[in-house]
Amino acid sequence: MINTILFDLDGTVLPLDTEVFMKVYFDEMSQSFKDLIDEKTLVKYVWAATKEMVQNNEKRSNESVFMETFSGLIKEDINIYKDRFDKFYDEGFHKAKVAVKTKNDSMEKTVRLLSEKNYNMVLATNPLFPKKAILHRIKWANIDPSVFSYITSYEQNNYCKPQLKYYNEILKAINKEARECLMIGNDVQEDLIAGKLGIKTYLVEDHMINREDQAIICDYKGKYEDLYEFVKALPVL
Repeated sequence: MINTILFDLDGTVLPLDTEVFMKVYFDEMSQSFKDLIDEKTLVKYVWAATKEMVQNNEKRSNESVFMETFSGLIKEDINIYKDRFDKFYDEGFHKAKVAVKTKNDSMEKTVRLLSEKNYNMVLATNPLFPKKAILHRIKWANIDPSVFSYITSYEQNNYCKPQLKYYNEILKAINKEARECLMIGNDVQEDLIAGKLGIKTYLVEDHMINREDQAIICDYKGKYEDLYEFVKALPVL
């Protein structure tokens, strides 16, 4: 019986214009680092370190993979950059909130109802960002982060989507079997792959991403309102 709901963040809990988000994100980051490195080089190095995180399949935190890769590219002390990244996520990062498309009442209602029905909820975002950046984005969705018993982040997680190791790591951390879980997300490649482990999957179609136009294999699918109706039909635990 399903008792745990895993939520993707961007495009699922948070309706986000990814193109706008990435532009503002790097524009503001570049401003924060302008006395240390030029914008073009900074963006190049951040993408290179991010690629290493995504491709890593060893048990090393995503943060350590990112920082070790980034450190090998710059000339200065990595600690200077670590402090600057930390400050950026406290300040300039907030300007990327302009990329939030609309207030998502349906998702707010869905999360609230699941909480009232006593379901365990997990925020299963791709852990490419520090926890503070993920908490900010949850709040942008007008949702209290405390409703989630577990939130993935680059500090504590060792793998990224779409690796199955990412989902296995979550299952181990929350002490749940795959058959007890439902993954809700908008990304065909990154979220629906959880089904290979026996996790039930729900594809949110409002902001669906299907990079390779592959066949969609999921247990359930629908728009935000459909998801709310689906949750209404779930039993109280």
